[in-house]
Amino acid sequence: MTAYVITEIKVSDPEQYKGYQALSPGAVAAAGGEFLVRGGRTEVLEGTHQPNRVVVLRFDSMEAARAFYHSALYTEARARRAGATEVFNMFVVEGV
Repeated sequence: MTAYVITEIKVSDPEQYKGYQALSPGAVAAAGGEFLVRGGRTEVLEGTHQPNRVVVLRFDSMEAARAFYHSALYTEARARRAGATEVFNMFVVEGV
């Protein structure tokens, strides 16, 4: 079943974050994933949450999403991101 990795990010160091941005697409592609949303404009329709940067990835399964997260390529990308964000929330959800 398709799985979606959803991430909300508040970047605090844009220059350092560029290193993460350079590596993460290769890690996503190597795991068979694809970007559906990558930092586009957001608008709150209901509630009080004010999202920061939002990224949505699609993978073939929860297992593929977990494999992406734990891969050597994404581990390197995460290391480049260290200290560049004030908020970085990531979760995976099964789709329909």
